[in-house]
Amino acid sequence: MKLKTGEFSRKVVKLALKIPEGRVTTYGLLAVMAGGHPILAQMITHILGRSKEVDKIPFHRIVYSDGRVWLSPKYEKERSKLYRKEGIKLDKNKKIIDFEKLVWSF
Repeated sequence: MKLKTGEFSRKVVKLALKIPEGRVTTYGLLAVMAGGHPILAQMITHILGRSKEVDKIPFHRIVYSDGRVWLSPKYEKERSKLYRKEGIKLDKNKKIIDFEKLVWSF
């Protein structure tokens, strides 16, 4: 299936906004569910970061396929707080505990 220009990006944003509280999805799942190839997972952060809805996107709910979360020094405190609030527990290696149970696949 070939997507029209911009259609993939619109779908990525739409799906990202639907990830429920307390659940996570992966970059790859998001890419595939938006109609793209898994390799497009590498573009997800870029697409979301340029969206006009960037302030509404739950970036903390989009994680790596092995359950690791991205916690840069700039966002670590804020995202850790969001994970606690949503009941998402991380181990010492910044991986989601019970990851398989929390994955949202739309």
